[in-house]
Amino acid sequence: MSKELIKRLITSVFIIIITFCFIYLGGIFFNLFLLSIFIISLIEWKNLTNNLLILMLGLIFLLFSIISAYFLRNDNLNFFIFTLLISVSSDLGGYIFGKLFRGPKLTHISPNKTYSGMIGSYLMSIFLGLIFTFYLQQPFILEFYSLSLIIIILIISTVNQLGDLLISYFKRKKKIKDTGKLLPGHGGLLDRIDGIIFSIPISFLIQLIL
Repeated sequence: MSKELIKRLITSVFIIIITFCFIYLGGIFFNLFLLSIFIISLIEWKNLTNNLLILMLGLIFLLFSIISAYFLRNDNLNFFIFTLLISVSSDLGGYIFGKLFRGPKLTHISPNKTYSGMIGSYLMSIFLGLIFTFYLQQPFILEFYSLSLIIIILIISTVNQLGDLLISYFKRKKKIKDTGKLLPGHGGLLDRIDGIIFSIPISFLIQLIL
């Protein structure tokens, strides 16, 4: 196992523990956590573009994402955790399947993205999403294993992947590998939450519809 991979795994465990501590504590602790994420993400976003319009659109979207996270966590904690789980499992499935099966590239925007990775993202998301709903033993969104639940998982996973590609596009345009150096083995904060900042708002909107 390479040193870079070990560093990445240790950082991932640390991020997961810290994140769920703040989610569990809630209140002012979670609010400060969101504020920190917003400030750091905005600084990294500023480093990705010199276009004032795109910069302002990014600021507005980041603000909407943070507000969505605030309300989703307070209105439906299980759905909030579910969304994070789908986002993380989507990244994990894409990484594992992409490394194992490789195959044709998905897009030139992000050379590491493959069709096998995309399929892995969906499979891992569905698998862990259904396990989570079974573990809770309560329909926090919809009835267990319903087609609608599968569709919601696929929507969240798709938006997560598109968010990843969008940030990759701006990194490629700026000719940089990472959005920052905050997280060892990962790069910047946006490198780690690029999909989540898109999946949280879509989950918030889904909850409003349901």
